[in-house]
Amino acid sequence: MDQAQQLRNIIKMNQQPQRPLARVITVTSGKGGVGKSNTAINLAIQFQRLGQRVIILDADFGLANIEIMFGTVPRYNLSDLIYQGKDITEIITWGPGNVGFISGGSGIAGMSNLSREYLAYIIQNLAKLDSIADIIIIDTGAGISDAVLEFLVASGEILLITTPEPTSITDSYSLVKALNRHSRYLPDMTQIRIIANRVEDPEDGKSLYNKLNAVVARYLKVPVSYLGSVPQDPKLAAAVMQQMPVSLADANAKSAKAYELLARTLMYGEQAQVKKRGMAAFFTHIIANKRA
Repeated sequence: MDQAQQLRNIIKMNQQPQRPLARVITVTSGKGGVGKSNTAINLAIQFQRLGQRVIILDADFGLANIEIMFGTVPRYNLSDLIYQGKDITEIITWGPGNVGFISGGSGIAGMSNLSREYLAYIIQNLAKLDSIADIIIIDTGAGISDAVLEFLVASGEILLITTPEPTSITDSYSLVKALNRHSRYLPDMTQIRIIANRVEDPEDGKSLYNKLNAVVARYLKVPVSYLGSVPQDPKLAAAVMQQMPVSLADANAKSAKAYELLARTLMYGEQAQVKKRGMAAFFTHIIANKRA
């Protein structure tokens, strides 16, 4: 039996049928500066307002976007759980709007070198998140790095943020192309949804999606769907300068209303019909294939 199969067996042995599984949503983008972390934070706040318990995992290693935008410095990060034996509850920082977040640190890269027993301990800890949160949002790094692709192939739900800038559309296509070429990408098990950010009106957002979808469908034949748009909004920019999510700074701002609609669509629309994987299965997928 290879190491990868042994690791998969760990999670099977520790699964409890009655334990609820969190919904894991991964937010990504083909390039930086398109509003990815803003989207993750504001969706989290809107989900919380809909009665969901939400935790964000900041997986943009080396950058602290989530904690900067929350105006909160975490005491611990994921590396402290992996290498210092901290419990998962100790590394969650609770930010504004009662949304929790976990700073990724740089710990995941070295997880494949840990012993089978210690990995079992880590995965059991991560499984606790399923009882703490209803929705877990993974905020990946931007671009097409190996680390980003590892998160995407492990995720059943991907929100791809793009803007009307030609470079953003091109980079979004390149990201889908790289994902499609990944040996472990399963299109039938993965939902990719486009969010058009910083558009002038909803029609512009749909037009942006149509442009991107046309080339994706023609050259990649990867199914992508349209979730919605977020308008260009000076109130959002002002909120960022204040280190506050616009959904908290001004709930009536047009961008905040757009995030509310996106969250409601994910909660109550056709997009709500997803198979929940939970955090233990999510990380088991990543680690097992690193050790294969």
